[in-house]
Amino acid sequence: MIVRRVLVDSNVILDVFTRDPTWLSWSSSALARVSETDALVVNPLIYGEVSVRFDRLEALDEALPATVFRRDPLPWAAGFLAGKVFAEYRRHGGGRQTPLSDFYIGAHASIAGMRLLTRDPSPYRTYFPRLSLITP
Repeated sequence: MIVRRVLVDSNVILDVFTRDPTWLSWSSSALARVSETDALVVNPLIYGEVSVRFDRLEALDEALPATVFRRDPLPWAAGFLAGKVFAEYRRHGGGRQTPLSDFYIGAHASIAGMRLLTRDPSPYRTYFPRLSLITP
């Protein structure tokens, strides 16, 4: 059986962990819906971004159990693509509001053929137009 994978952006996970008043409902529903048919995936960048909310590694691992969130490594090709796209973003006047990690996340999903679950689709739509997004 082929399992489809969906890379879960840190903003969606953090909405649930912080019980964000604006995004909790959408993010928790989206996670539940997607997890019924697809494997939820995080990578080291997403793991790191989420980790700022935790004091201990064990607490983070409990909140992001490997039985629910598959942990995939970052492909080298995604690093190359992220760098190229980030350079294009900066050439077109992009500031520091969109960090390199966002481009790396988009590149990872693109290179690995995953969909991306995010509530902030703007940079992904612009710089990864063929990436399949799950958004509000």
